[in-house]
Amino acid sequence: MAIRLYRFKEKFWMTPAIFSVSAVILSVGFFYVDLLLIDEYKEYIPSILLTNVDLAKNIMGTLSGALLTMSTFTFSTILVVLTMYSSQFSPRALKNFVHDKVTWRVLGVFLGGFIYNTLSLLFMRQHLYTHDVISTFVGILIAFYCLAAFTYFIHYIATTVQVTKLIETLIQETEEVISHFKNLQENKVVISDSSHWSPNGEKEIVLAENEGYLQFLALEKLIDYAEEHGLEIQIEAAIGEFVYKGMQIMQIYAKEEIEFKLDSCYLIGNERVTEQDISYSLQKLVEIALRAISPGINDPNTANDIIVRLGGLLGKIGHLETGDLVLANKEGAPLVLYRFPSYEAVLYNVFFQLSHYGKEDISVLFSMADALGIAAKVSPEHHHSTIWKMQLYVLEVLKGHELKSYDHKLLQAKVNDLAELTKNHSVSI
Repeated sequence: MAIRLYRFKEKFWMTPAIFSVSAVILSVGFFYVDLLLIDEYKEYIPSILLTNVDLAKNIMGTLSGALLTMSTFTFSTILVVLTMYSSQFSPRALKNFVHDKVTWRVLGVFLGGFIYNTLSLLFMRQHLYTHDVISTFVGILIAFYCLAAFTYFIHYIATTVQVTKLIETLIQETEEVISHFKNLQENKVVISDSSHWSPNGEKEIVLAENEGYLQFLALEKLIDYAEEHGLEIQIEAAIGEFVYKGMQIMQIYAKEEIEFKLDSCYLIGNERVTEQDISYSLQKLVEIALRAISPGINDPNTANDIIVRLGGLLGKIGHLETGDLVLANKEGAPLVLYRFPSYEAVLYNVFFQLSHYGKEDISVLFSMADALGIAAKVSPEHHHSTIWKMQLYVLEVLKGHELKSYDHKLLQAKVNDLAELTKNHSVSI
């Protein structure tokens, strides 16, 4: 179901199309209302709501032109924002705006309003009506709604283009991915020791039918499928990994020959998505931080804000089981082997670029130390040694660099605090 829902969400034209079809239905409906019912019930309808055909043509013609202009302006605004997202933030952040429901709903409202008034104008024939019509009043109401939507859209765009709003959105997106895996691991029996995995039976291999990124794995569905058919499934490709045509996706071990239908359990696409990919969610935040500390933008405070927030996310990731995980049924029988990224790999992927490009700005080094401190406070103790090793890795960029007195003093204090928190011996910078 999740895969089908994502495929539906990827079709951006669906929302404007739904509004457009609804406008056509509404226009045809009120055409028949005007034609068949208004004359019969006009004594019950306030006369101010009715107009003659000539006035209806003038009003609807004006509204159609105005709404088409608003639709064009909205589309141009969307393109400007997409350009800004790509140049100022990160090309990977484009999807957050493109997938925004408000954007496409507002565009759909304008298109629907234009289509309704244009079709209603087409239906306004002098020889069809010997009485006033109500379609014009409905068109005016739709125009007012479009105007309200346009006002909200301008406010929404002004809010959305702020970097703080984007950061909050990306952090919430990452927390949802973490929650997804946390719920999966809490609801299923997880064995973190892969030595329990010793599949037996006839091996069948599931190969990728096309190249691209592995976007989704329906792990719960795979577990249920394996339990139902008495299988053991070893997943060879990780979520977010690029797979080529003919590459192994899974190995299936069956005690008897059966026909497998696992196409609905995974999805391969042309680009990475964040719905199940923790590494990619973190990467988008890191890219915005890197762009902020680049000489062209030179906004280290934004980078520092992102880095500190990354510490909280890394601490939450620390509560997940990582590495080679065996997913079992309630009786403890192993069913699925999935390779989740190790905690050390997650930390490295976050800090290796930040430490390289941020070594010239002492505030970025401060923020990385703070982020690791937050991660240590939030994560379980068994990850503390990994966090301390990552701090030592970050400090390696200072080799051959001499810090100013106060910079040295403050950074040393942060390193000492982290050493005390992780129960390690501190190092002299």
